[in-house]
Amino acid sequence: MGRLSENCVISIKNRSHSVTAEIEVPLAGAEGVIIAQGANIGGWSLYAKDGKLKYCYNLGGVKHFFVESSGSIPTGEHQVRMEFAYAGGGLGKGGQVSLYVDGQKVGEGSVAMTLAMVFSADDGCDVGEDSGAPVSPDYGPRGNAFNGRVKGVQIAIADAAETADHRVSPEDALRVAMGRQ
Repeated sequence: MGRLSENCVISIKNRSHSVTAEIEVPLAGAEGVIIAQGANIGGWSLYAKDGKLKYCYNLGGVKHFFVESSGSIPTGEHQVRMEFAYAGGGLGKGGQVSLYVDGQKVGEGSVAMTLAMVFSADDGCDVGEDSGAPVSPDYGPRGNAFNGRVKGVQIAIADAAETADHRVSPEDALRVAMGRQ
């Protein structure tokens, strides 16, 4: 799925949010974009680089904030997750980022500030690749597709972004999928 315009995707700006993906990692190890929104002039991306789960927040093309897992994502089926705890107190504030693999925290870091209104006028949201101008300098505009399989992605905001075990249950995923038919 790709090139969804910014207005067609739930807005994560100025609030806490999470991004959870069900992925299959090949024997060669994880590499490539799981989901990205925006472009080289602003946005965010959750991807694998050298086998590790990585998150990049691109602040208007001026500064990039990176958070990376401490180890590689194992081969096989996994749930990867990024949680952003917004600092609040107005527009464009920063927050804390936590990365999880199968509910276990594997990385954390901070984003000093965020874009309050728009990521990009013409680049959208892509699942499984970043088809526009790349959000992260870690990958180029071509050949950045995830080398395994992205089975599904959930973006949640506010209270829906919080779970005690840092996972999306199969029941919740099925309920959302059935509710959209």
